[in-house]
Amino acid sequence: MNGAESLVRTLVAGGVEVCFTNPGTSEMHFVAALDRVEGMRCVLCLFEGGATGAADGYGRMADKPASTLLHLGPGLSNGLANLHNARRARTPIVNIVGEHATYHREYDAPLTSDIEGLAAPVSAWLRTGMSAAEIGADGAAAIAAARTAPGQIATLILPANTAWDPGTGIAPVPAVPERALASDDAVAAAARALASGEPVLLHLGDRAVRGEGRVIADRIARKTGAHLMAMTSNARIDRGAGTVPIERLPYPIDQAIEALKGFRHIILIGATQPVGFFAYPGKPSLLAPEGSTTITLATPGEDQIDALERLAEAVAAPPAEPIAAAARPSLPTSGPLDQDTIGQVLGALIPDNAVICDESITTGRNFFALTRDAAPHTWLQLSGGAIGLGIPMATGAAVACPDRKVINLQADGSGLYTAQALWTQARERLDVVTLVWSNRSYAILRAELANVGALNPGPKAIGMLSLDDPAVDWVSLARGFGVDGRRVETLAAFIDAFQHALAKPGPYLIEVSL
Repeated sequence: MNGAESLVRTLVAGGVEVCFTNPGTSEMHFVAALDRVEGMRCVLCLFEGGATGAADGYGRMADKPASTLLHLGPGLSNGLANLHNARRARTPIVNIVGEHATYHREYDAPLTSDIEGLAAPVSAWLRTGMSAAEIGADGAAAIAAARTAPGQIATLILPANTAWDPGTGIAPVPAVPERALASDDAVAAAARALASGEPVLLHLGDRAVRGEGRVIADRIARKTGAHLMAMTSNARIDRGAGTVPIERLPYPIDQAIEALKGFRHIILIGATQPVGFFAYPGKPSLLAPEGSTTITLATPGEDQIDALERLAEAVAAPPAEPIAAAARPSLPTSGPLDQDTIGQVLGALIPDNAVICDESITTGRNFFALTRDAAPHTWLQLSGGAIGLGIPMATGAAVACPDRKVINLQADGSGLYTAQALWTQARERLDVVTLVWSNRSYAILRAELANVGALNPGPKAIGMLSLDDPAVDWVSLARGFGVDGRRVETLAAFIDAFQHALAKPGPYLIEVSL
């Protein structure tokens, strides 16, 4: 058994069962080991950003890490944007990056680079393997690091000779630390705020915004009159009919400030303090009202469910009540094909237990509210702001959940960053419906011109935000990657195409002309 096989067997024994890969020469012994070891599913991606984004989607839905396999520093660099998103989503990932043999690095071959320097900003744990005898133990340590709360990226750099030299077999995974408990002082401070009689916001993120956490938070809110709100960007929310409804802090700066206006206390449970996505002239970076207090009940790394239960006991919150399922939204029968009617269609047609992967900030701004009473489903968002996540994230989610329909709400501009992931969907026969909002522009940046005070843009500025010369033919693009599709220009055609896509297994793309 060589070092590569020792590493792969350690990964499988440690519960890492999927590898999203785009390998090169230095990783060939790892590739060969994948063929000799049962239990590891290998998913080929045409671009490293697709591999890292798919690992993000997989980890969010599986609640355990997948592995990537990337080719040296340049391959890692191609995947960094979606590793940034995964870090912000707190997704567990074991990131394997090939490297020149230890004795070869000193000769500065063309692909030599500072891999540790490139990996450090997105990695909570980082190690370069030094010997084949220890590489299995290195892999086991990476698994434990990735699974450490709140979920982390662990990057193991694999020099070629540590893969081909003799290994030592499967290494046991070290114990994963339990989530730390919130302090008694934090629970007491939150309870005092809730008893103050002043307006209080329970600002939820991480595990607190998922099903169990929202149920406890709702109990606290019903007892105290507090208001529930999720962060603007969340890794995962399980929602729909029969679940505790929750709104998100709006993305636009003025709407966010308005939404928080009037709260005297903001209690953070698995959330970070509300801040503007960007700085804007004359507007605050911190969005909490002036004079308000911000209390951290539980950080993303702490046990938010335990903290909520202790807070519920402190305020004598009543038991949970069943949430009556509201009537499912009805299909619109007339009107233009726009973001409102699209949201109504989604609310009416999202199938039970679907996974929604949302990368549509402009067109999709109202989708979340319009799908509140849809069939129960899971909603994943772009958490780090680096565009190009949607199609890979849907790919990884479909690998993690083969029995659930995955629906990708995809802006056209960001979709072009990682359209190659459609090929992986076709190759793996994944059950993904991709809805591309084809406004043929970076529409969000048109609004940002005004937000940052860049008024009266001229033809050069507008040209930098336009995607219509030439127009991208998404249906032809998808078919070139092996995914069938259809372009629609009316509401009736969209409803028909969406119903068709939901009824058939396998990947399908609908280009929605806006």
